[in-house]
Amino acid sequence: MWFRQDLRIHDHAALTLAAGLGAVVPVYIFDPEQWARSDTSARQFQFIAESVEDLRADLASLGAALLIRTGPVAQVLARLCARHAITTIVTQGSAPRALTDWAAASGIAWLETEQPMQGEPLPPPALRCVADLISTPLPVPQLLRLGPDACAHRQRGGRGQALDLLNTFLTTRGESYHRAQAQPHSAERASSRLSPHLAQGTVSLRELDQAITARLAERPAGRWTSALGGFGRKLAARAVLPPCPAPDLAAIAATSALNAWLLGQTGLPFLDALMRYLAATGWLNEPLRALVLSLGVHHLGLDPMQASAGLARRLTDYDPALFWPQALRIAGLTAEAPRLFHPIKQALDLDPDGQFTRHWLPELAAVPDSCLQSPWKWAGAARLLGRRYPEPMIDIATAHRAAQEAIWARFGRPLRVVAQPSPALIETPAQPLRGQLRLEF
Repeated sequence: MWFRQDLRIHDHAALTLAAGLGAVVPVYIFDPEQWARSDTSARQFQFIAESVEDLRADLASLGAALLIRTGPVAQVLARLCARHAITTIVTQGSAPRALTDWAAASGIAWLETEQPMQGEPLPPPALRCVADLISTPLPVPQLLRLGPDACAHRQRGGRGQALDLLNTFLTTRGESYHRAQAQPHSAERASSRLSPHLAQGTVSLRELDQAITARLAERPAGRWTSALGGFGRKLAARAVLPPCPAPDLAAIAATSALNAWLLGQTGLPFLDALMRYLAATGWLNEPLRALVLSLGVHHLGLDPMQASAGLARRLTDYDPALFWPQALRIAGLTAEAPRLFHPIKQALDLDPDGQFTRHWLPELAAVPDSCLQSPWKWAGAARLLGRRYPEPMIDIATAHRAAQEAIWARFGRPLRVVAQPSPALIETPAQPLRGQLRLEF
């Protein structure tokens, strides 16, 4: 049983299948090739390592030892199959074609299961394991050539952490799920924060769906029905996502502009606050990660793939199937025109009192509220900019206009209604508009 992004023993269709076939060798593999990619990081490794340790303990409760191996997947599997006379490999979800072809050529059956969304969650199966398996320690990040990655407020991995988050979300935090998503200082508490656990499979989508259904069956008062209904719809959409592997990525070019963006040193306060928050927590909700990537690509002129990979490295909940379709769309690399955000307008809309910005940018403490998101307009700017806080990397008006024109040049200028027709004209569309409706291109 090769565990990948399914680090649990509860409601695990593949593990249940494997348990019914005979003696099992459970294994998790740290592949150096995967961890050499420019979209992976030590914070992701640490979350996975904690989740693997939790899985090891849960398997031990079933009398099974989890083998932890480091090396190329094909070599690790080949050695295990030879040593233990393995005839079948079981995985949850589809495996790389090269591996299944190797198995077929070696006379080894490869069974791939899909995790169902319907029905009751499966209990942990009764396992009969190959004897004398020795559980080895996890590798250290340096073995995988992962550099230092301070993330002071990173979420911890493991199923126990996931269940605690689910409990508090369903009983206290989740009631304001919709309303609180719009502003960064409230989104953290009101969000489920289960995304990294779903990315690594410490809980199943079916378990969450069943928990939401049970909570709604209690008919909770207040805004719970709409909040959990919306959350349930997002889970349902996630359940049908097609596989989307990360694209081939070259090493990140450490340009000064890219580093300034990643470190929150662009001179655009709200953007910098969001990037510092991301660096410290490993998390941004979907609208906010769309905002920071859009500003980085369209206003700061960062290379779309390098910026996307840099953002992915910062995310503890990085899941290629979710991340890359959104990132490519935001960066303007699909057939769909990307949405363009205005840096100052978004800052004033999403952080109207400046509370979030001031928390993450303490060097702006002396700047009055009226100039917080545009400190270059403050009378004391000369004592601040270029000293304790950087000058803005761009002229916002010029950059925003250039971004608009670049998008219009590629996707066409959007149709915008300047004046609406009268109700009578709407009811009789065959009648000439006579200048009452003007369309601007």
